[in-house]
Amino acid sequence: MTLTVLVPDELGVRALADIPGVRAVHYSPADSELPPGAEDAEVLVPKFLQSTDPRAFYARLPKLRLVQLLSAGAERFIGTVPDGVMLSTCRGAHGGSTAEWAIGALLTLYRDFPAFERARVERRWAYHATDTLQGKKVLVVGAGDLGEQFRRRLEPFDATATLVARTARDGVRGFEELPDLLGDHDAVLLFVPLTAATEGMVDAAFLSRMKDGAILVNAARGAVVDTGALLAELTTGRLRAALDVTDPEPLPADHPLWSAPGLFLTPHVAGSCAGQGERAYAVVADEVARFARGEEPRNLVRGEY
Repeated sequence: MTLTVLVPDELGVRALADIPGVRAVHYSPADSELPPGAEDAEVLVPKFLQSTDPRAFYARLPKLRLVQLLSAGAERFIGTVPDGVMLSTCRGAHGGSTAEWAIGALLTLYRDFPAFERARVERRWAYHATDTLQGKKVLVVGAGDLGEQFRRRLEPFDATATLVARTARDGVRGFEELPDLLGDHDAVLLFVPLTAATEGMVDAAFLSRMKDGAILVNAARGAVVDTGALLAELTTGRLRAALDVTDPEPLPADHPLWSAPGLFLTPHVAGSCAGQGERAYAVVADEVARFARGEEPRNLVRGEY
C-alpha cells in the first residue's frame, strides 16, 4: 500500500524519494487546484512559513491523517487541523542554527560590535574595552532541542547555562523556579513555543527581576514578550536585548523598537541560513518513514504543546 505525501517543493520530492511505500506529490500552496492524485494524500507538508491558510486544503483531502511541518513552531496550526488528524513539528532541524544566532547575538552585545561598526562607517578609530561572554551565567528558558544545542555551543566560551522547562528533570529546573533564578543570571534566553501559558510571560514583573545590565534574548516568538514592558527597560538603559522576533511582526517602520537603545534586532532570520531546507526535510523524511511503518511520529504535538 502506497502512502501519498503532498510536499510544497521539489526538494521535498527528492527527500522522500527513497522511503519504501511513500509517494511524494509536489503541490503549489498558492494554487487553487491540487495536482492529480493529491486527493489520496494522507500526509500534508505545508510550505515553510506559509502565508496562505492551509485549512483551505483540508476539505479537499478526505484521507488526511497527518500534517507534518517544516518548522519547529506550531502555533499557527494548533486547533486548526481536523479532528483525528495528527500534527507533527520539525523539532531538531533548526535548533543548531538558532543556537548559533543566539551565541552571535550575545557576542555582538558583549563585545560592542555595533559601536565599532558605526565608528568604521564614520572613519573613527574608537578604541575602547568591552565586556566578554566568558564567565557569564545564562538562563535558558526552554530545554528542548534548541536549549540543548545552545548549551553545547555556549560552554566552549567558558560560560555556563541553566536550563529551565515547564517540568523539572535531571539537569533542568522547573518554571516555578524562574522568579528566584532571574536575578542570578547575566542573560536570559527565550526558546519556548508560543502557547497560552507562554504568551506574555516576559512581562514587567519578569523583567524587573532580571539583574541590572542583563541581556534578554528572544529567539522564540515575539508575543512571549510584553513589548511595552521591554521598551520601558531598554529606554532606562537598565537592560539590553537581542530580538530575532517581535510583537508585532514584521515591525512597522514607525515602531519605537527601531530606535530603542541597547537593542540588537534581526528580522526573524535565526534559522534561515544555508542548508535549512535539507535539514528540515531530513527530519520530515524520518517522521514520514515512521508514519509509513505504522509508528507515531516523534514530534507529535500533544496537550499544551
